[in-house]
Amino acid sequence: MERGKGMKFVGDSRVKANNKMPNVPKDYSEYPGKTEAFYPNFLLKEWLVGAVFLIGYLVLTLAHPAPLERQADPTDTMYTPVPDWYFLSMYQLLKYSFASGPWNIVGAIIMPGLAIGALMLVPFMDTSKERRPIKRPLPTAFMLLSVAALVYLTWESVANHDWEAQKIQGAIVEEVEFDMESEGYQIYAESSCISCHGNSFEGGLGPALAGTGLTADEIEDIAINGTESGGMPGGTFEGTDEELRVLSEYLAELE
Repeated sequence: MERGKGMKFVGDSRVKANNKMPNVPKDYSEYPGKTEAFYPNFLLKEWLVGAVFLIGYLVLTLAHPAPLERQADPTDTMYTPVPDWYFLSMYQLLKYSFASGPWNIVGAIIMPGLAIGALMLVPFMDTSKERRPIKRPLPTAFMLLSVAALVYLTWESVANHDWEAQKIQGAIVEEVEFDMESEGYQIYAESSCISCHGNSFEGGLGPALAGTGLTADEIEDIAINGTESGGMPGGTFEGTDEELRVLSEYLAELE
């Protein structure tokens, strides 16, 4: 039988000529590199990228656990709190004169509000269908400026902060048992020592005073002459020599 011979084609108006299965994605081959089917192509790529970042975060969490500090003490006015790394840029911004003090509302509300508002308006200001950054100067410039500002402010915050003092302030120390009615503690509470070393000798701007291993003579010498590193200035004790001796012996016995 010859090809095409004896074959009849019957049309049915109830069957659409362009009928397609609903789960078959549209053919985007005529637009190479510009668009693709959301499922499964685009969704699979997004899932793979998300999985890589998630695994990276899990590895960093296991390799570098979050550091723990001592229990928060609302009465400790000498402690300097520092936010997490992703807020260090805002923390640094509030240190500048134009965004702190009487201008605090500028650094805390106005400037972040303008940045977030500009970010929300970018899709309306740039309606180009181009995907290459060089073809989209407005959002590209805004993003580069934002990244540069975040990197610079975060770096300045890390470089200018006294992390050694922060470590001392937040160090976890065992609670010291002491008698608040004792003569030694009364002298300690009435002196300037308590403002730096804490109500319970836990430390603050200065180190903890319990279990130092120092003798009474060594403690007395530090109170008079200070430390060689300069962390403890000399001549800060304002009491008498007898009171200093009582305090030194009291601190030497703390464990």
